Amino acid sequence: MAASPLADTAPAADIARIIVTKVFVRGLKVDAQIGVYDHEHGRLQPLVVDVELDVAASHCERLGDTVNYEMVGEAARALVAEGHIDLVETFAERLAQACFADPRVTRARVRVEKPLALAPHAAAAGVEITAVRA
Repeated sequence: MAASPLADTAPAADIARIIVTKVFVRGLKVDAQIGVYDHEHGRLQPLVVDVELDVAASHCERLGDTVNYEMVGEAARALVAEGHIDLVETFAERLAQACFADPRVTRARVRVEKPLALAPHAAAAGVEITAVRA
């Protein structure tokens, strides 16, 4: 029986180096006052949000070593609490900027779906942006 090729190698920390950690939130549901049309003002509409963050962090052993993904939900809820937003693009950009509050975030990809926008003809419409720390 052949020996495992990994049996005589150094521990993983010595042979691999993590250069980017991806932190993500998928399918976050928030209700927002959003839209440019008259019938969209003064009422809440559902949004479904996906966020993927590139984080300059490696060898994470504690929560403080990385970005807590709960921050994404808190930031999204804080944005909708501020009041009406005309465009999903604006919401996506503001959410990305909020994620950059943590200096370890180097890139944010934010996708915002508005499920009722084209109902019943489409499951959703929306926007996806990618922002990179300047």
